Amino acid sequence: MSVIEARALKRSYGRNESKFEALKGIDLKIEQGESIAIIGKSGSGKSTLMHILALLDKPTSGEVLLNGSSVKNIKTKELNHMRNEGFGFVFQQFFMNPKDTVLNNVMLPLKIAGISGRQRKEMAMKALKAVELEDKTNNKANNLSGGQKQRVCIARALVNNPQIIFADEPTGNLDSTTGEKIEKLLFDLNKKSGITLIIVTHDDELAARCDRQIRIKDGEIIEGDE
Repeated sequence: MSVIEARALKRSYGRNESKFEALKGIDLKIEQGESIAIIGKSGSGKSTLMHILALLDKPTSGEVLLNGSSVKNIKTKELNHMRNEGFGFVFQQFFMNPKDTVLNNVMLPLKIAGISGRQRKEMAMKALKAVELEDKTNNKANNLSGGQKQRVCIARALVNNPQIIFADEPTGNLDSTTGEKIEKLLFDLNKKSGITLIIVTHDDELAARCDRQIRIKDGEIIEGDE
């Protein structure tokens, strides 16, 4: 069974003359433990597709299946719960509270999930150890380097033991050496922990490291190179 599946996904914005079709009927199956790269130029629809797969947006038509079950008629509150429990997110922008500590930033998804304070701390420390930042727990997030901030984001993404990690240009703001370390960390999690990895990227070298590449152009999946 696929961990996540898209069936005839369409997403349009605006109406009449100003209508823009970002996705034009996407069919896609992703298996548990796969690493997938969604690639395409700016405006191709790749980020729109990721947002819909990650339950951050809803399609205009079509549906997303999670572990074989459609999420089409699930209420927003339940979708938020499913997303918080089953997904981790790593974005190009770090989306952290810069004035809060590293530990509190990593614990945030657990706090939202209603996990007790003591257990939150234990789980967050385990995640920080996995990214080799356990010595930075009390540092303020804005005192970290770019690579350290991205490692905090990865710790926050994996703190809930997610089934899927979505990474949108995860190395886009990093120098090549730091970027390689972040890539290694993500692929180690994929291979050793069996976490499904879905990466949106412009970077062909990063995409080539994935099990499969999904190339999108003008809202449609295309075969092979353009």
